Amino acid sequence: MARKLKTFQTSLGFYDLAIAAPSMKAALEAWGAGSNLFHQGVAKETDDPEVVTATMSKPGVVLRRPAGSTGRFAEHSELPNELVEHRPRQKREKKATKISLPNISEKAATKAALEFERAQGRRDAERRRQEAAFARERERREKAITKAQAAIDEAKEEHEAQASAIEAERAAMEKRAEDEDVRWKKLRDKLEADLRRARECRRF
Repeated sequence: MARKLKTFQTSLGFYDLAIAAPSMKAALEAWGAGSNLFHQGVAKETDDPEVVTATMSKPGVVLRRPAGSTGRFAEHSELPNELVEHRPRQKREKKATKISLPNISEKAATKAALEFERAQGRRDAERRRQEAAFARERERREKAITKAQAAIDEAKEEHEAQASAIEAERAAMEKRAEDEDVRWKKLRDKLEADLRRARECRRF
């Protein structure tokens, strides 16, 4: 059986928010609040007739109005005028007449509660779609990171192999150069000795 709805109100950022929900927890979830605004004293259940009427006409839908204003709550609301025109806001005088609470029949209350559950279902479905999209994007990024890291590892491995081969070639060239120095020294010594002997023989 659908639970009876209550009207809850708070202020977040540039807007006052209101919603018809079965509980404070449901209201916080609909508002997307990251903390318990009721415990913090910035959210409350309200019996303001105009607010109750507005929220009960669209149960489960977060209604807005510019923060601090006394205008009607609506599904879509403009930003406060103070953000555009930096003028001091004139306080409106409160009407002295007392407005009675709207008379909501049991049938209307039940219908509103069912509509809230449908709206909550739509929010849950949208949240699941967003979470799935986020998971897919995260998986795509992780695959891209893994692919890029694999390319770096492969390039590094190839570089190290090339560097090792070059180092081996360098060592071999140095060995050949040393051997050539030794060969040349021996040959030079022999040829110089032959030259000396030839010069000595020429004297006689």
